[in-house]
Amino acid sequence: MTNIKIFSDLGVIVKKFHNAKRLYTIIILLCFLPFVSPAIALMAGLILSIIGIRHENIHKYTSKLLQASIVLMGFGMSLSAVISASKTGFIETVISVISVMLIGVLLGKLLKVEKNISLLIASGTAICGGSAIAAVAPILNSKNYQTSFALIVVFVLNAVALFLFPFIGHNLGLSQEAFGNWAAIAIHDTSSVVGAGAIYGEKALQVATTVKLIRALWIIPLSIVIAFMNKNENKKSIKFPWFILFFILAIFFANIFPEFQSSYEHFNWLGKRGMIIALFLIGSNITVSEIKKSGTKSFALGIILWAVISVGSLFLITQ
Repeated sequence: MTNIKIFSDLGVIVKKFHNAKRLYTIIILLCFLPFVSPAIALMAGLILSIIGIRHENIHKYTSKLLQASIVLMGFGMSLSAVISASKTGFIETVISVISVMLIGVLLGKLLKVEKNISLLIASGTAICGGSAIAAVAPILNSKNYQTSFALIVVFVLNAVALFLFPFIGHNLGLSQEAFGNWAAIAIHDTSSVVGAGAIYGEKALQVATTVKLIRALWIIPLSIVIAFMNKNENKKSIKFPWFILFFILAIFFANIFPEFQSSYEHFNWLGKRGMIIALFLIGSNITVSEIKKSGTKSFALGIILWAVISVGSLFLITQ
């Protein structure tokens, strides 16, 4: 409580010197700089929320920004690379994605975790961390604290995995190829997969990157399945995630017309930066009371799922 009181007092001081809209504008502009990571953006938003600095209207655009960012990132995906990589770790990826989603739902019910939080954490663990959570969140119409908590779990476990996985891999004597497959399946975000692979070796980096590419594409079928399962009880119609369709079209367009590659790189970069801005807005629109709603059981769900996919995939790969 003392720390929260300090943050509140700090918020009063900051308000005297900064207009909220101006401060938000500055931080959003900073999100375009390379040193601002998703974790930093989310944490910056959380700090603003805790000290009571909020923008009145900007948060209503968060969902649209997330969806637009995902579509733009589709321009950066190589169809040929996906096809060539499909022979590496495909079976392990299929098994891990389906298993983690099923276990996540069952554990969520067992631990009495909110449905949306369970699905978000399971999606992030099964596929590609923050990107999967960002894609699924608008479909579920998840609340800010639900999305934010799932992202926090993913970011914390990613940071741990970056150092823990190479250590375990060396002690177990894993080959470069085995480690690459393991890292791609068991580590959430692409950035941490690339980092862990680079630490382990060049071959591990190549394998990890290609297998992760396949895993990321599971966002598409997963989003569609969740959209069909997440029917509104008062309506018979299904809210189809149209942005996923545009995401697919972006991938095909970029590969059909390769002469615009330089433009696609800019679109992909803009999508990644847009995602970071969206994470900042999500963090800045939650409260401490909302985070408390998620509870320790939700965090336990994330850790258990990560342990399951880490140990399970390692067992399959080393057999």
